[in-house]
Amino acid sequence: MLNNKTVLITGGTGSLGKALTKHIFETYPSVKKVIIFSRDEQKQFQMAQEYPLDKYPQIRFFLGDVRDEQRLIRAFQGVDYVIHAAAMKHVHLAEYNPDECIKTNIGGAQNVINAAMQTNVQNVVALSTDKACAPINLYGATKLTSDKLFVAANNIKGFNPIKFSVVRYGNVMGSNGSVIPFFINKKKEGKLPITDIAMTRFNISLQGGVDMVMHAMENAWGGEIFIPKIPSYKITDVAKAVAPDCLIEVVGIRPGEKIHEEMITASDSFYTYDLGKYYTILPSVPSFKLDQYLSHFNAKKVEEGFNYNSGSNEDWETVETLRSLIKEHVDANFEL
Repeated sequence: MLNNKTVLITGGTGSLGKALTKHIFETYPSVKKVIIFSRDEQKQFQMAQEYPLDKYPQIRFFLGDVRDEQRLIRAFQGVDYVIHAAAMKHVHLAEYNPDECIKTNIGGAQNVINAAMQTNVQNVVALSTDKACAPINLYGATKLTSDKLFVAANNIKGFNPIKFSVVRYGNVMGSNGSVIPFFINKKKEGKLPITDIAMTRFNISLQGGVDMVMHAMENAWGGEIFIPKIPSYKITDVAKAVAPDCLIEVVGIRPGEKIHEEMITASDSFYTYDLGKYYTILPSVPSFKLDQYLSHFNAKKVEEGFNYNSGSNEDWETVETLRSLIKEHVDANFEL
């Protein structure tokens, strides 16, 4: 799919951007070019040490901000595929700096759409989050708006063959700022701060996130929101997996946090289909013929009122499976 193609990743120096870069080079050795677009020059410098030009002649590092539409237009010249991973993602920081979050997550999304429309980009896959589903915080609200923008972009493309789709998933295990590295770091203090003992979250590995993006890139018809079937975990089980001997300090939920996360609401069920490995929420007015889509993917409509919630999920991680996953995906040297 990506051999002899050029792919650009916004936010390419983040956890998922780096995992995508690694996957692309391993899977598509004849990729024409991989462009890392981000605003942090230090992270670009560090990533460039991991991908020296003599070994990875296809890689390019492009400094820029998704808030700058003209810079995106320049960056998108000659690009076939865009993966939009740039975002402000920390809930409490977005609550404190709402205008900054809006500029990046909403304005940046629209700029990516506009720039892709004005160049020869064939396919755009945007990353979403479970917090965009029935949002109660600003971060989730901005990502829901971003999702709506990317879905609706398929309605205004005219004869342009470009496709826009979205992938939505839960907490990425081991990503920057996530709970497991935080707990591992706090372990040495002998006490772990937990917001609420009832809290649950969806769990996906970095590779699982990468696989979703590649699935959307290859299979999207335009306008889908893809959602993985993944397990949940209890935050108390994460604490037991990382540091069973540590004291637990309940500190209360932070501004904008939920006890449980959702990825599909009962209201979404009217447009949600089961694709086997994934669910997809289709546009209320798709730009393709629905019967052809359902037949092509053997898609089954979910029951009316279906919702997908981390607290009522049927699939759960245990303390033992979490320890195994931590060793595999977060810290190979992890020991109790």
